[in-house]
Amino acid sequence: MMSPVVFLPRTSSGDAGWHRSVIRPGIFSSPFLLHSATQWSPGVIKLDPELEPYRAALKTRFNYAQEWNRKINSTEGGLDKFSRGYEKFGLNVAENGDITYREWAPNAVQAHLIGDFNNWDRTATPMRKNTFGIWEVTIPSKGGVPAIPHNSKVKNSMVTPTGEQIERLPAWIKRAVQDLSVSPNYDAIFWNPPEEERHKFQHPRPKKPPSLRIYEAHVGISSPEEKVTTYKEFTATMLPRIQYLGYNAIQLMAIMEHAYYASFGYQVNSFFAASSRYGTPEDLKELIDTAHSMGLAVLLDVIHSHASDNVLDGLNMFDGSDHLYFHEGSKGKHSSWKTRLFNYGNHEVLRFLLSNLRFWMEEYQFDGFRFDGVTSMLYSHHGIGTGFSGGYHEYFGPAVDDDSVMYLMLANELLHNTYPECITIAEDVSGMPALCLPLSLGGIGFDYRLSMAIPDMFIKLLKEKTDDEWDMGNLAFTLTNRRHGEKTIAYAESHDQAIVGDKAIMMWLCDKEMHTGMSVFEESPIIERGIALHKMIRLVTHGLGGEGYLNFEGNEFGHPEWLDFPRPDNGNSFKYARRRLDLTVDPPQPGDRLHPPLRYKFLNEFDRAMQLTEEKYGWLHSPQAHVSLKNETDKVLVFERAGLLWVFNFHPTKSFTDYRVGIEQAGTYRIVLDTDDPAYDGFGRNLKETRFFTTDMSWSGRRNFLHVYIPARTALVFALEETL
Repeated sequence: MMSPVVFLPRTSSGDAGWHRSVIRPGIFSSPFLLHSATQWSPGVIKLDPELEPYRAALKTRFNYAQEWNRKINSTEGGLDKFSRGYEKFGLNVAENGDITYREWAPNAVQAHLIGDFNNWDRTATPMRKNTFGIWEVTIPSKGGVPAIPHNSKVKNSMVTPTGEQIERLPAWIKRAVQDLSVSPNYDAIFWNPPEEERHKFQHPRPKKPPSLRIYEAHVGISSPEEKVTTYKEFTATMLPRIQYLGYNAIQLMAIMEHAYYASFGYQVNSFFAASSRYGTPEDLKELIDTAHSMGLAVLLDVIHSHASDNVLDGLNMFDGSDHLYFHEGSKGKHSSWKTRLFNYGNHEVLRFLLSNLRFWMEEYQFDGFRFDGVTSMLYSHHGIGTGFSGGYHEYFGPAVDDDSVMYLMLANELLHNTYPECITIAEDVSGMPALCLPLSLGGIGFDYRLSMAIPDMFIKLLKEKTDDEWDMGNLAFTLTNRRHGEKTIAYAESHDQAIVGDKAIMMWLCDKEMHTGMSVFEESPIIERGIALHKMIRLVTHGLGGEGYLNFEGNEFGHPEWLDFPRPDNGNSFKYARRRLDLTVDPPQPGDRLHPPLRYKFLNEFDRAMQLTEEKYGWLHSPQAHVSLKNETDKVLVFERAGLLWVFNFHPTKSFTDYRVGIEQAGTYRIVLDTDDPAYDGFGRNLKETRFFTTDMSWSGRRNFLHVYIPARTALVFALEETL
């Protein structure tokens, strides 16, 4: 029998209060087929009876998505064909070498394709407009050779009803380049390399991992050098590093072309262009293909929540009107981000965005997406100045953007139907119910949501509480508080916590001491505490916090610098637009006190041990943990998951000998992970060879107990001896 869902108030900075309950195996095995779910199913209400008062609203959402699906079927021949818009729009080359260019620009009264190929003559290549506002022209080949040379510049020149001459980058362009020595504006490039120069994918996509362990990365910062790292350099240096650490997925941010590097890639200009800062499209394909050869899935941080407000090299005012891809007036502008907001209820906007997802999956062989800014999409208020208390009324009614919900439903169904191994993750702070349930159960269809309350909790603890004020009950509640049947990606910190103006966890723990006390030859109580808690925070998040885990590059070893891109305010410096990966590598000369080994390497090795131990025991895809002890006096937290016993002693000074902890399954246990292991810069106060025997007597609500030694600020994970 299902437990009722319980919601508690919270601040607007984290996820809504979510019910703690075991996720049933196989809950996501329902088919992700839009055509198989033609009738609304109340499955979501069976999972969460508290949604019963909102049955009609849930049904209306489902029916609205079906209505759009039927419309697309009747007018476009189905969602599959509709989502291949990139094969018709933009610049496409036929087998005979003819190039056809199509663009949606209904407000324009004239349109011409211009570029290097016709000496930028505004009258040489006129386009024809159909009744749907779509312009088209075919440029015949020259003896089978495309008339527009590969890697040459093009633009769309248009005339508005007022007679204004405007020029824009094609909206579907697949490559755009920027020369800051000339202008910050981008140029559109016709990308059509010879067959022998095109990357041919050699390796199939990996299967969707049962336990998702994500390494979030930004190609441009992936070097200790003060420069923009390339796709090729990332392939050569970062992919082996990520594989060594034991992650099975990479989440790449700042790939979709964006004009302002310091925007972290979140103000996109050209949605079909891979950022040229790091290299060519073929280089990115090689990166993904190589990752696949290592068994690594690659996810794209996709930005469909908004777009850059750039006019000359973006979608804004594309055909002279402000309401082509976006809502008109203030409704189409995000007041905080200063960006444009899509009109998801428009036929051509749906074609553009759904085709964009399909393009990245087909052209670059990505394995899925992390959808950015989903909260902004779901609500007409975009989450601005809004706190979510967890009350269900906040998720239904006029504040919800029905068109956006419909788009996300169609997007998830398209992706999961077309690519069964595809992974989709939602960045939502509101806690929208059924966000991560398939349409066939009445949901929106994401696989996972990011648990944004967890990093908020840890930063709050480190900023506002002393170590002996940590609340074990609140810690456990926040880590386990999630919706029944909906999978969560847990993380202690992502790129958000690395940005200039904030501090990463290791910086909160050690601050300036990181620059003087991280040598293995130095003794520092501050560093000792920081390293101990850094490991414990990550381990408790990994074991208790969700059905997936995420880490931002460099944070696994306690990166000592924040992340800041070159901009006028810092003199356009690259000093902090990098990751100090060199800190984990010992100097070539042992005992060199001028360049001593640093303790970062121990945190790096602990992170690896954590990922590899999860790979062996699979706790992320196991039912949610059973928490048996939250001792506020001792600062001890005990839980079981995946047949493992987890014991955390967060007390800053007290160690406990023969500490009794409950365990359900009887047997002989051994330590499989110990934050106090000398290999991870611990003191080695427990021997790996020690065997722990259960006693047949109930304790903490469990059938058996065993005695353990738990030093201050350490965590131990035990497994049955026969599983080692």
